Amino acid sequence: MKPLLLALSFALMLAVFRGSARAAAPERPNLIVILADDLGYAELGSYGQKVIQTPHLDQMAREGLRFTQFYAGATVCGPSRSVLMTGLHQGHTRLRGNISTKGSIVGALRPNDLTVAKTLQSAGYTTGMIGKWGLGDEGDAQTGLPRRQGFDTFFGYLNHHHAHNHYPDYLWRNEEKIALPNIVTPVGNFGSGVATNPVLFADDLIADEALKFVAQHQDRPFFLYWCPILPHANNERNTTEKNGTEVPDYGPYARENWPVQDKGQAAMITRLDNYVGRLFTQLRQLGLAENTVVLFTSDNGPHNESSHDLTRFQPARPFSGIKRSLTDGGIRVPLIAWNPRLIRPGTTTNHVAYFGDWFATACDLAGVPAPAGLDSVSFAPTLRAQPAAQMKHEFLYWEFHEKGFSQAALYQGRWKAIRLQTVNAPLALYDLQTDIAERADVSSQNPELTAKLAVYLSTARTETPDWPVK
Repeated sequence: MKPLLLALSFALMLAVFRGSARAAAPERPNLIVILADDLGYAELGSYGQKVIQTPHLDQMAREGLRFTQFYAGATVCGPSRSVLMTGLHQGHTRLRGNISTKGSIVGALRPNDLTVAKTLQSAGYTTGMIGKWGLGDEGDAQTGLPRRQGFDTFFGYLNHHHAHNHYPDYLWRNEEKIALPNIVTPVGNFGSGVATNPVLFADDLIADEALKFVAQHQDRPFFLYWCPILPHANNERNTTEKNGTEVPDYGPYARENWPVQDKGQAAMITRLDNYVGRLFTQLRQLGLAENTVVLFTSDNGPHNESSHDLTRFQPARPFSGIKRSLTDGGIRVPLIAWNPRLIRPGTTTNHVAYFGDWFATACDLAGVPAPAGLDSVSFAPTLRAQPAAQMKHEFLYWEFHEKGFSQAALYQGRWKAIRLQTVNAPLALYDLQTDIAERADVSSQNPELTAKLAVYLSTARTETPDWPVK
C-alpha cells in the first residue's frame, strides 16, 4: 500500500505544480481592435458627449482604461490605417495619403511590407480582418489584399471609396465578390454610389461576421481587426442630396426636432455602440472576457461630410479642427482599452501614444519580440498599470498631401509644430499645456524649441516616389 500511496501523493503534487505553473504563465490573450471611421474625440459620452447616446462604450470606459492623449496615424483614413498596420509613422509607412484612383498600387501595401497581422500570424494567432481595409484592392493593388498581409480571413470593403456606400451591391469575402440585393446608382468615378433600394446595411453584416469570427476561433489565440464604416458619410449621397447619412433607422433620435442629417449622424454612432455591446455580451457568454484585450478607437478626427450640424454635437471639443486638420481635432482620437484581468477598471491615463504603437503593444501582449526598425513603443505597461516601465516617444510625426504638403510634429507630448502647404512655410508652434485649441503661435517666444522641431521635420520622413513633397 505504501508504494501506491507514494505514487498517488506524487501524482497529486505534480498536478498541483502544473496547475500553479499554468496560473503563473497565463494564456496569450486574444486581441481585438475596433476601429471606428471618422468618429471624433468627443462623440462618446465617456469623452464628454452630451447629446449622442453611447451606453456600451461608456460602460467599456468604466470597466477599462481611457487614454486622454492618443493620436491617429494620420488625419485621413488610408495612411492612418497604414500606420496602425505597419508600426511606422506617416513619414515612413507605405501609404502616406488617400488616393483617388481605384486599384492604384500607390494605395496598396507591397509584399515586403511587414504588418502586425503577419507577425501575430507567425506567432500562432488566427487573424481576421472584418470591415473596411483600405490598403489594397483589385488590379495592380492586389499586393495589399488582406490575406497577403497576414490575415487568414477577410470580409468587407477593400477600398475606402467603395466604403462610402453603406448599402453596397457587393462586399468581398477573401478575394471573392459577394453580391448583395442593394441596387446602386454610381456617382462619380470612384466605385461608389447611392442605393436606390436600401435593403442590407453593410455594417450589420460586418458586425455579424465579427461576432462569428470570435465564436469560430475561441479555442486558440486570435487577432480580430474589426473596422466598422460608421459614422463615415456617403460622400456621393451628400453630393446629390446634401445628406450623407445612411442608417436603417434614426433609433432614439427619430422624434427629435432636428434636421435628418443630425438624426442620421447620431443614429450611426449609437448603432456602432450597440455593435460593441453585442461583442461584450458574446465575450462573457463564451467565457473569453478574462483573456481578451479589446481596444476601441477611431481612424481620424470627426468629419463634416454629412451636412450635419457640428455645433450640435461639438465632436472635437475642446480641440480645433476636424478630419483633414493637423491640429488635434483632426488627429487626437478616443482610445478605450478593456480587459477584466489586466486593466484596472475606471482608470484614465495621459500617456502619449499613437496608432504606430499598436504593433509593439500587440507583440508585448502576445509574448513575441517586436521587429526592429519600427516607430513603435509598447503601451502594454500602461495597460498593466506599470508607469515606471512605460517608455515614451520624444517626437510624433504626421503629414498631409492634399492642397500642398503639410507637416506636424509633437515634442515631449506638449509642443506642437505645424507647417502648412509648403516646405518653405513658417513653422507655427503651440503649447498644448496652456493652449489646447492651438490658437496662439508661440514660435517667436521659443526660437530654440522652434528650431529643434524644424530640424526634426526636415529629417523625419524618408523620400518615396509614391508620395513626393510638392
